[in-house]
Amino acid sequence: MKIAVMVGTRPEIIKMAPVVRACQAKDVECLLLHTGQHYSFEMDGVFFEELGLPRPHVNLEVGSGTQAYQIAAIVEGMEPVLTEARPDWVLVEGDTNSVLATALTAQKLGFKVGHVEAGLRSYDRNMPEEINRILTDHLSEALFAPTEHARKILLGEGVGTSRIHVTGNTVVDELKLQRARAERDEVFERFGVERGRFALATVHRAENVDHVPRLRGIVQGLGATSRTLGLPVLAALHPRTTARLAQLGLMMENGVRALPPLPYLDFLGLHAGAALMLTDSGGLQEEACCLGVPCVTLRDNTERPESVEVGANVLVGADPEAILAGARRMLGVVNAWTNPFGDGRAAHHILDALLGAA
Repeated sequence: MKIAVMVGTRPEIIKMAPVVRACQAKDVECLLLHTGQHYSFEMDGVFFEELGLPRPHVNLEVGSGTQAYQIAAIVEGMEPVLTEARPDWVLVEGDTNSVLATALTAQKLGFKVGHVEAGLRSYDRNMPEEINRILTDHLSEALFAPTEHARKILLGEGVGTSRIHVTGNTVVDELKLQRARAERDEVFERFGVERGRFALATVHRAENVDHVPRLRGIVQGLGATSRTLGLPVLAALHPRTTARLAQLGLMMENGVRALPPLPYLDFLGLHAGAALMLTDSGGLQEEACCLGVPCVTLRDNTERPESVEVGANVLVGADPEAILAGARRMLGVVNAWTNPFGDGRAAHHILDALLGAA
């Protein structure tokens, strides 16, 4: 069997790393294909090094641009790669433009697509990610749902039972493998914070970054959280967010320190030792839940409702007062919830399903 594993962004590299290792462990031929949607060393190159992944078989280097440009460039670039490689399966993960474009190309060429992290829904069609994940699910031959909740969503959309496999989320695999490497005292010293006495934040989604009132509200909310709760906030910002803040002349308060994108192990170490995570990321809601860190989600909806249901997460939107109230509430939460995202062997469950279908 030959499996093509596609990655394009930092979260995809993290979540597909366990799949690549599972292929290596079972001596299954694996081609690692990179679209280059995240294209700088800081945004993705360092992740390959830290996670011990092989160099990609190909890097399309599509870079940034409009959604239409990215999808078109990936379709055009991926067609000859897949035609030459002729994999038995093309695996994609998540909900980015890279995922949709690769799945569409593979399906049109007659290659079977497997969607890792299938069945997630926010029910907000204004989010480009929602459209990407819906279309990718319905282009896929095998759908790897992280939870029973996701499986039920797929069944409700008419996906056949035989195509759905509940595997857990591969992020749990990677966190279990890397946490001990990442959670070092040196990390906290280097960033000038004490373990359990700071908050970590990220902001990158278009609905927040491109909407001035929302971005302003989040900046004010992070400042109020730091000032009122006495917590320094480390805000690891996507370059696009940093550029937008500069364009609008929005400044973080003194208690909020803006950081560039961090290497995976540094970020994971900080996350594991934080008192609180404030984020608009979907994947970080999962990570926080798995790490036992209370999460405040800077969105009005989530495709990870399991984290809210177990008490690990709260939705607050972009209103400064709501952000502060959510942070105050979650800071007092005891992290006694049960992780709903699997047993840490999701990659092996995925590979077993593919081998069983061969």
